Amino acid sequence: MAKAAGKKKPPTKTEILNSVSEATELSKKEVGSVLDALSGEIKKALGNRGAGAFTIPGLVKIEKKKVPARPAEKNWRNPFTGEIQTRAAKPASTKVKVRALKNLKDMV
Repeated sequence: MAKAAGKKKPPTKTEILNSVSEATELSKKEVGSVLDALSGEIKKALGNRGAGAFTIPGLVKIEKKKVPARPAEKNWRNPFTGEIQTRAAKPASTKVKVRALKNLKDMV
């Protein structure tokens, strides 16, 4: 079977490091350390003691949201099939939401 025409792969980490190092005239090692520092800052901001949000200016906003626990329900009616079911309980969790900002949307 032939491959679909025009289907491109996303760049790998190595390709990203190479292109950023060429554009900024920094070594790949320096660019890698910048990316590691950025991920560390995101981890700090989204951690238990952090603000709960991190913005990469002009590109994306990363937010965390606490989702409360959901109790079990008996005799719950499925809205799609109308079937009566028992729904299991879910523990509380934390979701991470990544939103594209205006500049990123304008790039596309």
